[in-house]
Amino acid sequence: MAVQKLPIAKAINESLRKALDTDPKVLIMGEDVGKLGGVFRVTDGLQKDFGEDRVIDTPLAESGIVGTAIGLALRGYRPVVEIQFDGFVFPAYDQIVTQLAKMHARALGKVKMPVVIRIPYGGGIGAVEHHSESPEALFAHVAGLKVVSPSTSNDAYWMMQQAIQSDDPVIFFEPKRRYWDKGEVDTDAIPGPLHSARTLREGSDLTLVAYGPMVKVCLEAAAAAQEEGKSLEVVDLRSMSPIDFDTVQASVERTGRLVVVHEAPVFYGSGAEIAARITERCFYHLEAPVLRVGGFHAPYPPARVEEEYLPGLDRVLDAVDRSLAY
Repeated sequence: MAVQKLPIAKAINESLRKALDTDPKVLIMGEDVGKLGGVFRVTDGLQKDFGEDRVIDTPLAESGIVGTAIGLALRGYRPVVEIQFDGFVFPAYDQIVTQLAKMHARALGKVKMPVVIRIPYGGGIGAVEHHSESPEALFAHVAGLKVVSPSTSNDAYWMMQQAIQSDDPVIFFEPKRRYWDKGEVDTDAIPGPLHSARTLREGSDLTLVAYGPMVKVCLEAAAAAQEEGKSLEVVDLRSMSPIDFDTVQASVERTGRLVVVHEAPVFYGSGAEIAARITERCFYHLEAPVLRVGGFHAPYPPARVEEEYLPGLDRVLDAVDRSLAY
């Protein structure tokens, strides 16, 4: 069994390396992904080992990068595109929404679009404007796109493999402030389905659902709550489109309470869809309304005050207390 302890960034690097080595049709494209190895060094060493024709430094033109990837996919390639920071994706949003997401349906299923768009997202790194956004709901709303986000090194490795192998476009959100968190990666494992949620901690009093950077916060909240005699279950959603509602439903039917946590603003966030669906599915099991914890409906603030904006342990535990008070 090949088990290594790797940071999430290195796990993604190893996954990309394996994909490049396994399939000559896999290409990596993006700003500074080659010689520099990406601003977070996620693609470090790949251009050196696989050449400039496979790991391609592009101009600073996100719309052109994604448009080129669409053309390459039409020719049978499997491009993996890096958007350098979350806030830089919007020049490419037109290509993603009107072309990439629609091509399969437009061609009545005759055309495949095996494109992965990697987006480092979220705050917590002390960055300037446009470098700390959480735009996942904007993509999850678009039919034709798969939207996923790992929270562990093992998931980062295997979910990237599965995303590259998918014949449909995948928006792969990488929690950038967790890039250096280490975890075990089993490269010989048989991974579960890409879009299945996973229960990371069992509990009986309340269910916490999160994905990406907030999973770690929810696990910390569950540990803190246990000291006060509260038993919290933690479910890592892993996929925002499609959503594994069955796993969430099964958990809520056991606990009777649900708090959904994400870094993106609560207003029109993905937590709203989860809250609505679970209320419909679990109405007679719920002991309290589904509560949501997330960012504020405001532009992401300067780095000096971002800790006030980001949902943390206290805000999650406050929602837990409010739910248990019903």
